[in-house]
Amino acid sequence: MATDSTKTEVGSYFISNYPPFSQWSEEYADDLNTAMHSPPREGVPLGLYLHVPFCRKRCKFCYFRVYTDKNAQEVETYVSALVKEIELVSQTEAMGGRPFRFVYFGGGTPSFLSPKQLKRLEDRLRTSISWDQAEEVTFECEPGTLRESKVKALRDMGVTRLSLGVENFFDHILEENGRAHLSKEVYTAWEWIEAAKFPNVNIDLIAGMVGETWDTWKENIKKVLEFSPESVTIYQMELPFNTVYSQDILGNKIETPVADWPMKRAWVSYAFDELAKAGYSVSSAYTMVKDPSKVNFSYRDNLFGGSDLLATGVASFGHISGIHYQNKTEWADYTGTLLDKGELPLKRAYRPTPEQLLIRETILLLKRGYLDADYFRQKFGVEILEKWSDIWKQYQEEGFVTINGDRIELTRDGLLRADGLLPPFFEPQFQGVRYT
Repeated sequence: MATDSTKTEVGSYFISNYPPFSQWSEEYADDLNTAMHSPPREGVPLGLYLHVPFCRKRCKFCYFRVYTDKNAQEVETYVSALVKEIELVSQTEAMGGRPFRFVYFGGGTPSFLSPKQLKRLEDRLRTSISWDQAEEVTFECEPGTLRESKVKALRDMGVTRLSLGVENFFDHILEENGRAHLSKEVYTAWEWIEAAKFPNVNIDLIAGMVGETWDTWKENIKKVLEFSPESVTIYQMELPFNTVYSQDILGNKIETPVADWPMKRAWVSYAFDELAKAGYSVSSAYTMVKDPSKVNFSYRDNLFGGSDLLATGVASFGHISGIHYQNKTEWADYTGTLLDKGELPLKRAYRPTPEQLLIRETILLLKRGYLDADYFRQKFGVEILEKWSDIWKQYQEEGFVTINGDRIELTRDGLLRADGLLPPFFEPQFQGVRYT
């Protein structure tokens, strides 16, 4: 995505790893198995991701591996497979006896599970692992799946950060975009969430949902401020290849229904201004926090900084001892016989070179809004200001970054298009390739 793109075309924009996922393959299986069965690198923190792929409906903009047609027995089959996988993972040498620094329940919709299913899942997981020493345990929630008993169950199981996928407060926009919940369910859930007193509650919004206008967007920000969560995360809608909207655009040759990039950036900029007036501070290109001394994002910051991440669940992505990997991506392959035979359901991997690990941390940490050149000097022995001097010069001239000594900082214009600034750092062989 070039920095001057306007129309929202089909294709991935958001960058979450490097090299691009399209370059990962089964050829690196031996490297991955070696990493899994070798002691961890000294001093590297460890995180755990658990993928719960069930949803009440599939959003038209969703590109994750989710299922909307599974019955109770199938859900139990999946949960059993997840528990078995984590049991096997806990026995790998890569764990190295390390406590989890962060744990993330993602989806899909983890809150799709009932309180009884959650309790059963927790009890079974705790026979193999513990997250009691984790500094952050995140749980993603869809408002319409929540009940007071479920919110209490999440608090009891040790969730410290609850992320609520509100996305929008207008019912006609939620319905048009295929969301399962309506605004009334947000307000009902919020009362339970506040009563449970989670240390950190995040509200997700999406700028550019089909049907959004300036009037609705301004009202969305007003409503978020009334809720006053610890953090607000705002994504700009994109159109990866496997969304309902993308398939309709490509198959029926229709015009994109999603707002263009300048409009989305204007909406996010307005939101940042209004949140700043209310005392919020920028935490990344997408997130503002009410109290930076209280709220940090362990999952994000550790992952961006090269931590190990044990990924569990169908199609989940991880990183262990310098190896990127992804699990089996199909239901039958994940829940099938491999786990019963004591084998992890691994699909593909990639061994990044030292150069690629440098690029990965540079581009991901830049998404926070700043870089410290001395960090890279100490960790990689590289002067990033010299290495990419042409890029920094161009971005300074375009008003996207400022440089003061060792500190590289994105301006507001840079923050609003952060992901679009990252591909120029890619190696030549990955320039222009499909990202996913």
